[in-house]
Amino acid sequence: MDVTQERAQERNLPYNVFAKACPSRGTLEHVTGRWGALTLGALYEGSLRFNELRRRVDGVSEKMLSQTLHALERDGLVHREAQPTNPPRVDYELTPLGRGVAERLLALIRFVEDSMDDVLSARERYDAARGAR
Repeated sequence: MDVTQERAQERNLPYNVFAKACPSRGTLEHVTGRWGALTLGALYEGSLRFNELRRRVDGVSEKMLSQTLHALERDGLVHREAQPTNPPRVDYELTPLGRGVAERLLALIRFVEDSMDDVLSARERYDAARGAR
């Protein structure tokens, strides 16, 4: 099969994250990027205002959190609720789709946290074998 046939076949698949043109790649990037995963995980606990979310996701800048929330909202994972109060109040919460994604991410996050002793040992062995700093 030549490259042209492969590309035509990829376009006929409904969604294939391994295909360069598949729109699922963008969503996967939004979900699995550092700030996307942490934002979804934080919102799993319940609705949060922007500054509450920023405090919960320690280290994220205001600009990056804003961009992350926009991307997740566009993908249908986060719902933004602006209330017409003075001062304005904006709350963010997961959609049902976002909850499903967050549940799976939190399972991965817990697995990584539970495996950190093994990870740190592996890093030490790696660094020792390569004379790293």
